[in-house]
Amino acid sequence: MAEVRKNSKKVKYDITEEIETKVVTEKKVKKNTKKVKTKTTEKKEENKKSLWVRFRIFCHGVASEFKKVNWPTRYDMVKYSIATIVFVVFLAVFFYLIDVIFAAILKLV
Repeated sequence: MAEVRKNSKKVKYDITEEIETKVVTEKKVKKNTKKVKTKTTEKKEENKKSLWVRFRIFCHGVASEFKKVNWPTRYDMVKYSIATIVFVVFLAVFFYLIDVIFAAILKLV
């Protein structure tokens, strides 16, 4: 058994039944290809929602995911900011020293 969440509800379905029906439909597809094609295009047209509805669904999903974000505290942000500034200053001094050393070597040559 597999569980799928659908509209905040768990729906259980049997995978074996789905596989069996898939095999049966594949056999039907081989026999009646024209009928299956028309059925699938009709289903796509029925399931297609307007642009506005899809946009609202998207915005709702974004808002729900946005609520799940674990925002850092003020203390953590200060700590991370200081660490970043110290690292940048360290790299600036390191590359400055490398530049000075290579410039001195070039003057000697």
